[in-house]
Amino acid sequence: MTQDVSAGPAEIRRHELAGFLRSRRERITPEEVGLPRGRRRRTPGLRREEVAHLSAVGVTWYTWLEQARDIHVSAQVLDALARTLRLDAGERAHLFGLAGAVDPTPAAVCAPLSPELVALIDQLEPLPACIQNSRYDILAYNSTYRMLLCDLDEIPPADRNWLLLAFTHDAWRSSIVGLDDVLRTLAAKFRSGMADHLAEPAWKLVLKRLTEESAEFRELWERHEVLQSVASKVKHFHNPYVGPLAVVHTDLWLSPAGGARLVTYTPVDAATRARLDELHTLARSSTPQRPADEEPSVPLDR
Repeated sequence: MTQDVSAGPAEIRRHELAGFLRSRRERITPEEVGLPRGRRRRTPGLRREEVAHLSAVGVTWYTWLEQARDIHVSAQVLDALARTLRLDAGERAHLFGLAGAVDPTPAAVCAPLSPELVALIDQLEPLPACIQNSRYDILAYNSTYRMLLCDLDEIPPADRNWLLLAFTHDAWRSSIVGLDDVLRTLAAKFRSGMADHLAEPAWKLVLKRLTEESAEFRELWERHEVLQSVASKVKHFHNPYVGPLAVVHTDLWLSPAGGARLVTYTPVDAATRARLDELHTLARSSTPQRPADEEPSVPLDR
């Protein structure tokens, strides 16, 4: 079908959804879903009324959906259609994306990281690099990133979340220069991102932990500030082993928003590059110890 060049985004999405449903319907034979083919069937695959019946929705309503009418589609109906049309995980995600709905099932979680992706961040050494998702879970990291703010290996996997660490972990917090501004930015970005994930248990769990464990977060959350992510930004850290670092934080999304992204830190100057080389050597040789003449970091008030 030729798309009207004057159509708006919502209309385009409806037409894409209609075409996608029609194509998935036509590829399924009646026998696959336990229906008789009959002698007078001319429609390839299933008829509209058969899909509607199998999905427990009205025939007229489903017909309107394939006609790209402007109607609301609930997550429950989309789930039923996905089951009837036997969509795989990628097709199901595409269906919910076209409908502008949040998939409430476990099928919506991020796919496991591939070995090739993990190998890629190792190849970026001595640049610190990690893989994060949109709710700031740190999914994988190279050795230099491990020692960027504190020894990440010493933190339980369930706590390896940038927001949780920035608001609740003393060593992580003490390595962030301009902590107050960073916390305000993080809270605003998290609120903006959560608008698309309000029904997801994993997002609600992170929010619950932050509100329970950090008075700072509770105060910032009540401001209702929102902020969109930017592709790159200069950040400053004070590493406990090699000193001050000035780096450019860059996000490279590996899948649609809400999925994983590659996070890299590129040195701004020669001094930072030399310190990252040193940090990389320390991280790869052994677990570095705090210099004997250096005082422990002073815990910051929460």
